[in-house]
Amino acid sequence: MHIQFLGTGAGVPAKSRNVSSLVLKLLDEINEVWMFDCGEGTQQQILETTIRPRKITNIFITHLHGDHMFGLPGFLSSRSFQGGENDPLTIYGPKGIKDFIHTSLRVSRSRLSYPLNIVELDPKGGVIEKSNGWIIRYLPLDHGILSFGYRVEEPDAVGELQMDKLTTYQIPNGPIFGKLKNKETVELEDGTVLCGEDFVGEDRPGRIVTVLGDTRKCANIATLAKDANVLVHESTFSKKETKMAHDYFHSTNVQAAQVAKAQGVKQLYLTHISARYLGKMAKQLEAEARAVFPNTRLVFDFDEFKI
Repeated sequence: MHIQFLGTGAGVPAKSRNVSSLVLKLLDEINEVWMFDCGEGTQQQILETTIRPRKITNIFITHLHGDHMFGLPGFLSSRSFQGGENDPLTIYGPKGIKDFIHTSLRVSRSRLSYPLNIVELDPKGGVIEKSNGWIIRYLPLDHGILSFGYRVEEPDAVGELQMDKLTTYQIPNGPIFGKLKNKETVELEDGTVLCGEDFVGEDRPGRIVTVLGDTRKCANIATLAKDANVLVHESTFSKKETKMAHDYFHSTNVQAAQVAKAQGVKQLYLTHISARYLGKMAKQLEAEARAVFPNTRLVFDFDEFKI
């Protein structure tokens, strides 16, 4: 599992940062890529990566401000010509996302060559269950406009059969390995009895990735961030601008760090960075947050991290 940031800026595109979009690469797990937000120019950003548009099977829109969704019409249209002719795509978002997409495609007379499903989510929050066992929980945040935070939960992985422990028994390929994998007790031809539980590693808890839309401090953030392996949190304002952040329904770098520390998050990524924070000022945003939560990183366009 990898996370890659396609746009990390706030409000409008800048020379050093495009507007909001990121992808969760689940290629090794389920051979899919999930996108969160699709700001203007996202399809151009994708061209600078190894991402194949047809692998993007789900798009989760946090809210309907332009810097988080104006890239959808272009991306959806281009996907038809980039190897996505028969691969379905589902878009999740607040009420209004369906009207925006249908109107854009109708007015521009764009025809998609693949099945498109648009799901408008319950404003009170809920759960999205995928057929492969993955779960996405979502809750409303506090941004003046309905803005969601998403919590992606990977299913637990069953412990692997530890083959190195079985080499001395010279077991031929066959159903015995399957029984041991299922933690059954088996008897070999020479009378040796093996207990499967002795040869299966521990189950691995599924990883949790939380991606928040724009928001000021609110209770639902803690619920979504609890024990997450990764928390992606906006950092539009600095610590000294706390009042301004509240007035404009945004968060500060330190507020994000406080959430990460309180909720047992393993890694915090700060995004949605204003164009006014360049060079040393951007590093100062990161330093202030790290003073509260050391495992903090302020991200840039195209940064990619393994989870």
